[in-house]
Amino acid sequence: MFTGSIVALVTPFKDGLVDYDKLGELVEYHIENGTNAIIPCGTTGESPTLTHKEHGEVIGKVIEIAKGRIPVIAGTGSNSTSEALSLTKHAKEAGADGSLMITPYYNKPTQEGLYEHYKSISDAVDIPIIIYNVPSRTGVSISPETVARLYEMKNIVAIKEASGNIDQTSQILNLCDITVLSGDDSLTLPIMSVGGKGVVSVVANILPGEVSEMVSSFLNGELEKSQKMHKSLFPICRAMFIETNPIPVKTAMKLLGRINGEMRLPLCKMSDEHEKQLQKVLIEYGLI
Repeated sequence: MFTGSIVALVTPFKDGLVDYDKLGELVEYHIENGTNAIIPCGTTGESPTLTHKEHGEVIGKVIEIAKGRIPVIAGTGSNSTSEALSLTKHAKEAGADGSLMITPYYNKPTQEGLYEHYKSISDAVDIPIIIYNVPSRTGVSISPETVARLYEMKNIVAIKEASGNIDQTSQILNLCDITVLSGDDSLTLPIMSVGGKGVVSVVANILPGEVSEMVSSFLNGELEKSQKMHKSLFPICRAMFIETNPIPVKTAMKLLGRINGEMRLPLCKMSDEHEKQLQKVLIEYGLI
């Protein structure tokens, strides 16, 4: 259902508030440049520091601007099942095309707890759900066996796999036919080589056309072209994680004049040393 280049959209701020005008500009930018779907209010969108009111308004604004021209997959995860359920219900009511739901963080549930978490929301809200596995942030990894159990539910359609372990993708696809999306830009092509269908991309915030073209080239059987594009994009993929995401991508967008780069604490301005490294990569790619 959801394949290709799916952008993990940044949330632009201005003087501490969400900049809804700039948010609208970013949505239009992705529609014009070939992005296949948009995810507002994910980790890259600084969802942990958005109020519940802002969370709902950002999702609503993206849906309003998109006007059905591009799928909108709302970030609705939480480490509280009841809160995730509430956010997912709101996304459904607002008209979202799907939900991206991170595994509960900090409280480190068992595999049975993870299963019950997703099952309870899947049973309650009729919306396509993408599981998001990123153990480096959450402290827990969902097992391939649990993913296969969850795939038996009609509306759990995909997993964003950001464990950094290609074996995890192979094991998942050996157990079920769920759509696997890379959650790490530098591993998009490797994950697709073992059966993945696309990426939830940070880099697409600055190079939407190129990321989309790399993914579509692979899916269309143009292997040499996709490999060439992977090699070209790889230094930027790595640069996006020289500090905690989304600090590098917001800084890059500031350097490119697309947003002001403002973040919310506890995220802060990139160090001068890392900003120089990032600027060098952007210059070498030809963006500056």
